Amino acid sequence: MPPVIDPDYCIACGTCANVCSEDVFFASRAGERPVVTYPEECWHCNACVIDCPAEGAIRLRIPLPMMLCYK
Repeated sequence: MPPVIDPDYCIACGTCANVCSEDVFFASRAGERPVVTYPEECWHCNACVIDCPAEGAIRLRIPLPMMLCYK
């Protein structure tokens, strides 16, 4: 499940697109809110959430089977 970007909190800095190693935000333009282009490529590493300067702008939805592994 892909990351969800909250348009109310997103400052369109592009940090999430730069830090994503899997290019989930591929072809996102600078100065605009990033677009989740390849949601199936997300590894749920949480890097976009951690590095985002706007707290609460990105929320990562972890699939249920992966949540069980965290427990």
